[in-house]
Amino acid sequence: MKKLFLIIGAPGSGKTTDAEMIAQNNENITHYSTGDMFREQIASKSELGAIINKYVSAGNLVPIDIVIKTIVDALNKAPTNVVIIDGYPRSNEQMIELDNYLNNDTNIKLVSVIEVVVSEETACDRVLGRARGEDDNVEIFNNRMKVYNQPLEDIQNFYQTKNLLHKVDGERTINEIVKDIQKHLEQKGIKNS
Repeated sequence: MKKLFLIIGAPGSGKTTDAEMIAQNNENITHYSTGDMFREQIASKSELGAIINKYVSAGNLVPIDIVIKTIVDALNKAPTNVVIIDGYPRSNEQMIELDNYLNNDTNIKLVSVIEVVVSEETACDRVLGRARGEDDNVEIFNNRMKVYNQPLEDIQNFYQTKNLLHKVDGERTINEIVKDIQKHLEQKGIKNS
């Protein structure tokens, strides 16, 4: 059975870097970023990539059917039984669709949803400081924050009710954050290999 951990957080919260470091420190964990999966599709110049790019370049959400297909394919192909996906869910619809899918799939168990919490000011400073591409400017950042914040309370409540939500203070150093997440994984039975 695949054990799934989701990491959510504002743009610039560090969730992808945190997840990458966790996977590097644990050979029994595979990390996927929805953002990276989308960027790979866009870079491939595929038809799917062109569709994804239309949404991503405007700071909007990719349609649910494309996202679920991308995630399920990644989970099934993962070389380890423990998978961390960051950047998902980003809407109520994504959350409900994944929950419905997992309720009907006995091979995948959602173990925890980790929220990396940062202030909007910190998130903006980090995004504008990294400036990876044309989507890293103030206007796009503000739209991405709005898109992130709109469903956040519902997502938090949904996973809290299921006793799956774990919040991590993302304002600290990367090493402190990763250590905190590692400790949480161990509490959930995932041993450092």
